[in-house]
Amino acid sequence: MKAYKVHEYGEAANFIESEVIKPDAISGHVVIEVKATSLNPVDHKILTLDLGINPVLPATLHMDVAGVIAEVGDEVTGFKIGDEVYGCTGGLQGKAGNIEGALADFMLADSSLIALKPKSLSFSEAAALPLVTITAWEGLFDRAHINPGNHVLIHAATGGVGHIAIQLAKQHGARVATTVSTDDKAKIAKELGADDIINYRNETVDDYKQRLTEGKGFDVVFDTIGGENLDKSLKAVKSSGQVISIVGNNQHDLSPMHMKGLSLHLVFMLLPMLTGEGRAHHGMILKKVAELVDKGIVKPLIHKERFQFNQANEAHALFAANKHLGKIVLENT
Repeated sequence: MKAYKVHEYGEAANFIESEVIKPDAISGHVVIEVKATSLNPVDHKILTLDLGINPVLPATLHMDVAGVIAEVGDEVTGFKIGDEVYGCTGGLQGKAGNIEGALADFMLADSSLIALKPKSLSFSEAAALPLVTITAWEGLFDRAHINPGNHVLIHAATGGVGHIAIQLAKQHGARVATTVSTDDKAKIAKELGADDIINYRNETVDDYKQRLTEGKGFDVVFDTIGGENLDKSLKAVKSSGQVISIVGNNQHDLSPMHMKGLSLHLVFMLLPMLTGEGRAHHGMILKKVAELVDKGIVKPLIHKERFQFNQANEAHALFAANKHLGKIVLENT
């Protein structure tokens, strides 16, 4: 079968078409005929940096997958050959070694990490969802335990995690505020269900906190950006409020947390893949989200230009240039 492998990591790294042996199903796993994958920030970081979780070279990258089950291993229940599935299942080095990624014709996947894909979505659309959806779910529901009526600020409305978090929080009954940088993104944020739009180029934290919360602050703030944006999030949240972040590799003065009695939740959704623990929870999340998608409650935001697997280098170049709007997807045709 074909796989698109990298033979080095760093700024000069690229994907090379290779002929490799098709994987066989093992106990608890399925073999997926890959139809599509998507490009997440962590996929590009693994390509260009040493994160400590990079697969041993040469490696097949990309974590998200959508496709058709081609083979079922022993002790797999709930799935059969021919099922259309989606999940976040590989493209890194875990406790048990390399977990090959989705940029290939076939992929071996732990059956606990996948779910039947939403019937209403194409494979490409479904492939845009897993990593960002699980991240948003874990932050909002598993960590912050948001409640109906909470006023939740979600940063980066059109980002991967942000656009899903808006929809999940809204369907849960929260009032949702979100940040954008342009009028076009503000329009998309409204279409996703956001109640309050903040153009962070035009308003300070104090400005929008006063405008939207009478200066009290938000019940929950979801930081999807990190860096100084986490400091802004600590300022935007109310006393005894909660902040969720998915980026923790910076230094911060946490005295504002102390003075306001805040809770900070750091979400790292790759842990079940890396450790082997808690994987079934990811499958459960994807199953529930597929139901929301098919009810028209959640939808992916996808960049208008589509790529083929043999254009993986072009897709990563677009991502690096930050000229995309929505998730970048790649199709295996």
